[in-house]
Parts: sequence; C-alpha cells; structure tokens
Amino acid sequence: MTPIISARGLTKRYGRTTAVDHIDLEIPPGKIVGLIGPNGAGKTSALKAILGLATFEGDLSVLGKNPSRDRASLMEDVCFIADVAVLPRWARVWQLIDVTEKLHSGFSRETCMEYLSQTKITQDHKVKQLSKGMVAQLHLALVMAIDAKLLVLDEPTLGLDILYRKQFYSSLLNDYFDEERTILITTHQVEEVEHILTDLVFIQDGKIALESSMEEVERRYLELMVRPEQAERARSLNPLYERELFGRHIFLYDSVDREQLSGLGEIHTPSVADLFVATMKGGQS
Repeated sequence: MTPIISARGLTKRYGRTTAVDHIDLEIPPGKIVGLIGPNGAGKTSALKAILGLATFEGDLSVLGKNPSRDRASLMEDVCFIADVAVLPRWARVWQLIDVTEKLHSGFSRETCMEYLSQTKITQDHKVKQLSKGMVAQLHLALVMAIDAKLLVLDEPTLGLDILYRKQFYSSLLNDYFDEERTILITTHQVEEVEHILTDLVFIQDGKIALESSMEEVERRYLELMVRPEQAERARSLNPLYERELFGRHIFLYDSVDREQLSGLGEIHTPSVADLFVATMKGGQS
C-alpha cells in the first residue's frame, strides 16, 4: 500500500535553529493521525513542508509527489484548515462557494449545499455576520464538499466553544472520513480528538518521540493507581512516569505484564493526554 505521506530524514532549519530534526515518518491511507507536541516542537514546520509551503532537507513524498516541486498539482488532492477565522470577513457565502468551485476541480456544490442546509447559514450571509462556530460550519462544509485524499487540520477548532468543537469532529468523522481519505490533525485539545484517532505521533524538539497506532497504545501502555503503602512496590517495576492525585500515586508503564500489576491497585488504559505528558517529561518511545 502506497503511503500518503512518506518522510526520510526530513529536516527544516531556520538559520542555526533546527525545527525539524531528521524525521522518519510514514502515514498510510485511511488513517486519522494526531500530530501532537508542545509549542515550538516542530509541528507547524513539519506541516509547512508537507503542504509545500516551506523548503526542507531530506526526502518527502506526499501522495507520491514532491511538495516543493509539485505543489500546484498536489493541492488538487489536499485540503488544509488552520484557524477557521481565516475566511475573508467581507465575503458572502455564495462568493466563497463560487471561488472554491473555480479553484478546486473536486468540489461539489451540491454536497456543500447539503451540508449548509443542516445549519442556519444562508448564501447571502457575509462571513463577518457569522459567529465563530458558524464560520467553522461553513469552512467544514466547503472542505467536506471537496473530494480530497488528504485533509490537514492545524488547530481547527481554536477558540470555539465545546458544542461547536464536538459538532466539528462529529461531522468530520461521520460525514467526511472514509478508508480512502487520510486526516492529519494537530491540536492542543488532545482529549477532544483521541476518540477519533487511529494513530498517534508525538513530536518533541523536532524529533519523533512516539509513533504508534491507537491499538498499540492500548496493548502497550498501562496506568496504575495505588494507595501510598503500595507506591514503593509499584515504583520498583520501573514506571515510565509517576504523578500524585488526591493522595494516590498514579504510575504509567510501558510494556509491563498486567499480571505484575494486578493486586497493587486499579489498572486503566492511559489517556492520550497522560501518555503525552509522560513522554514529554522523559519517557522513551
């Protein structure tokens, strides 16, 4: 199966600063991948390279094309959403539909109108008349009406209230995603996307800190909550990370036999947020 994104030694430097440091990455089709990292980790620089918006060193192929050389043709099969506020405030909805139809051969006006019919947005509305949540609905309707193979989302729900954030991801999963499409998401709101992700990539200081499927995460990582009197015994099993909550000790383990933990306390699968914190604070992938 030909990967949607394939990177070997991907590197991006800004003067003496290395933002992306010899990354190897392969994303097959039909995946929803969370690219997660702290501020300054290299996420945006990696996205810019993937979208052909920045030069890079190393080998990078997106949909079988070099993003730097073939950006125009690549964008026929790629959609990108950053902050939803990027839509021009002066434009009317019908104007945005018209320009999208002219710019993107894979755009379906009928599909777009079907999505918009489920909202309170009319074609005569100006963007500046819409709430940020409604702008998100409009942006998503435009994108979901494009028959793209790769959708890149960079903090797409930034500033939206919880209702619109949930609606955004629900529409994305139920109305857009299928086994032929791939979605790459960067966000700080990890808890809101973990239920839709198929794969995780953690990036730290320009390097891949963890790359895993969600199925592997469930098999590989365990979280154990113990009372203080069991803490030393749990600590002797070499946890990846330890924290304390309401007088209880919580340990996160990588590739430890569940039987070794049984009887010590409550065992859970860690959340992506907890795994992220553990990885960023010194855990190994």
